[in-house]
Amino acid sequence: MGKVSKDALSAINKKTGKNITEGAVKKLAGTVKPSTMQNEAELRKLIKQVSSMAKVPVTESTVNEIVAAVKKSGMNPSNMEALMKLMLKK
Repeated sequence: MGKVSKDALSAINKKTGKNITEGAVKKLAGTVKPSTMQNEAELRKLIKQVSSMAKVPVTESTVNEIVAAVKKSGMNPSNMEALMKLMLKK
C-alpha cells in the first residue's frame, strides 16, 4: 500500500476524535485482499477491526449498511481510501 492521503487520515482522526497513525491504517490495509470485499464475513470482520482501531463502537445495523453499500458500489478492493471514506459517512 502506498502513502495514505493526509486528507483521508485527517478525516479519520477528525471523525473519530482519535489520533490514528498512518502506520496503523497501513497495517490494517495490508491484511485486506480482493476477496475481502467479496466475502461478507471477511468484510464484517474488517469493519469491526476498523471500529476497534478507532475505538468507535459500530452497531450491527451500521455494519449491515456498510456491507450493503460496499456490495452495491462494486468498490475496487485495492482502493482502501474509498472504503474509509464510505465508512466515515456512517
